[in-house]
Amino acid sequence: MATGKNSRPGQKALNIEERLRSEAGYPLGHAALRGLEDVSVWPTVLNYELWLHLLSYPEGTLALEIKGLLAAGEPLTDALAEDLGRAYLPKAKLEAEISEAGSVLSEELGAVAQVIAQVRDATGEYGAELQRAGARLGDGRLDQRELTTLVSGLSDSTERARSENAALEHRLAESSVELKKLREALAQARQAAATDGLSNLANRRAFDEELARACAVADADGRTLALAMLDIDRFKTINDTWGHQTGDQVIRYVASVISRVGAPPRFAARFGGDEFAILFGGETGVEVDALLNAAIREVAARRLNRRTTNEPLGEITLSAGFAVRRPQEAPAALLSRADQALYASKGAGRNRVSGAAEPERPRPVLASLRMPSLGPLGIARKVTGRR
Repeated sequence: MATGKNSRPGQKALNIEERLRSEAGYPLGHAALRGLEDVSVWPTVLNYELWLHLLSYPEGTLALEIKGLLAAGEPLTDALAEDLGRAYLPKAKLEAEISEAGSVLSEELGAVAQVIAQVRDATGEYGAELQRAGARLGDGRLDQRELTTLVSGLSDSTERARSENAALEHRLAESSVELKKLREALAQARQAAATDGLSNLANRRAFDEELARACAVADADGRTLALAMLDIDRFKTINDTWGHQTGDQVIRYVASVISRVGAPPRFAARFGGDEFAILFGGETGVEVDALLNAAIREVAARRLNRRTTNEPLGEITLSAGFAVRRPQEAPAALLSRADQALYASKGAGRNRVSGAAEPERPRPVLASLRMPSLGPLGIARKVTGRR
């Protein structure tokens, strides 16, 4: 990894971005391009970033995954590269941030430990000198000159101890500031690792974690939980007709609508590609249906133009499906039902919302049993209910 092997003791390790902006950037960039060429992988932006992480953090999870795929003879297609980037790049970046923060923290702790050791030694010497001075004062045989020398020595020792303590306080204050910066940097790194770079929504990894957490909370407090899946209609046609940059423009616009619908306390995420997800805690199926329909109408009402040529893109529509969680339902089962509802919307003509079957409610227990009535011959009539 970039922390340690290529850095001298006491020298802060450089992250990938810093290395690319230094003299080390050219060799690293050339090595990444050579590596891509060696395995016949196109030097796309994503593949280049994957190889930069592979070279910079060869023992990281992303590097080990790529090495395993190459060893198995698996071709690194664009789809596979996207999967790797979605699954590992945010985590790899977070691992790098944590590793670099750990390096800085180790340096800080080492410097503080050194100052503490110096203060400890100085305090020990000061205590020994006080003991010696006390012993000499105790025998009562010091003349004026000896007493003056003793007091002067004690004064010097006291000043040295005060100076050492002041240095420790100053170093601890500096470390406190540095540790605060590290905490903020790690918080930002965690946020970046949980955020999809294109849509600025939560990414798939963050969504999976939140879905599991929300299900656990729903089990604990009995609140309802609904999951909606949304998909841009005919998105492949948009990409094939206008290109991926315009496709990204459409994704960003749709994500802006979804981010408003899924604003906290709800949770919105880009599930992958042109598919999105929203978690609704404590809201009914009727409320979720209304919110999703409002979002679909808003998307369809907007007419987007291609950014580069100002050509109209035509109507952009969304399909959505949602499911209200059943008691104790597993996250995967809830996701599957919401996904089936989404495909029901697709099959029914798109640009609409479909809801999965509501959770079954327990039937009420009858307070008393109805007695059969007797006919003219005393034969009990069969009691029938409504069907």
